[in-house]
Amino acid sequence: MNVGVVGASGYTGIELIKILINHPIFNINYVATSTGDTELDILHPSLKDVFSCSVEKADTKEIEKRCELVFLALPHQASMGFAKDLINNGVKIVDLSADYRLELETYEKHYCPHEDKEHLSQAVYGLPELYREDIKKSSLVANPGCYPTASILGLIPFTKYIDENFPIFIDAKSGVSGAGKKCNESTHYISINENIFAYKVLNHRHEPEIKEKLFQQSSKDFDINFVPHLIPATRGELIDAYMLLNEDIDPIAVLKEFYKDEPFVRIFDKPVDIKSCSGTNFCDIYAQKKGNKLYVNSAVDNILRGSSSQAVANANLMCGLDEDLALPIIAYVP
Repeated sequence: MNVGVVGASGYTGIELIKILINHPIFNINYVATSTGDTELDILHPSLKDVFSCSVEKADTKEIEKRCELVFLALPHQASMGFAKDLINNGVKIVDLSADYRLELETYEKHYCPHEDKEHLSQAVYGLPELYREDIKKSSLVANPGCYPTASILGLIPFTKYIDENFPIFIDAKSGVSGAGKKCNESTHYISINENIFAYKVLNHRHEPEIKEKLFQQSSKDFDINFVPHLIPATRGELIDAYMLLNEDIDPIAVLKEFYKDEPFVRIFDKPVDIKSCSGTNFCDIYAQKKGNKLYVNSAVDNILRGSSSQAVANANLMCGLDEDLALPIIAYVP
């Protein structure tokens, strides 16, 4: 099956290509950026003598001619411009931006006016553990980012036990690759080396996404309070969430029962770390309680499970393939 990657210059683009190179069914038939006019192994020297092809300027007509499925590794607002034409011409889409993840009112409040309201309601949220059967039938999957993936997977097993009269606090820490390839003051080496700091405190646009998806799954309107931090690591993400319970439970037992049939969620009996899942599609989760207070701890590779490998899992499901085809499972340890 011929597939394409649009937005190949970024970190999620190169991670997609690295996975697709070894995919037994998907054939990379189109690679594009906003400018094109180069070769893939020049754009990404790590691919020299491994895999190369022409990198073209993104063009929906070329995608329609050459691809049955395309990954859009583009910034928000840019993706919907491509997607709305491709959907009407039968191309399956996995969108890695935020453009189709949220309900219209929430999206426009936190991003920008939406240019493809027609297809927004058709999009399926690409978290396989919660939406697997819908993903299988979809032609447009909105692939979640790293913060919502790790937060939702950590919290969702406990929604019926959480006291919604009290707030949930999420303390999140992410490697610098989550900020993208373009350098800014915060991601400059001088700023992040031997340093850690919070940003967009209680105002990050993934907060309403987490809140919206938890509500859709539980019908509970949780008060989500999200604080992200940048840490001096290339990749990886750790979530620490705090809440109150409405009944006595064994949190590890709850997690093990909820995820007993899920191949890419691992339940630990001790706090998790980012190194053990770095380079994989796993989400690692731990939980502990003290009286009626619950602590939930989850970790993902922010540009794999939080982006590119999850996108391939969604593509596999959309195309009737085994979900785990080509997905990485060996961690980058040491």
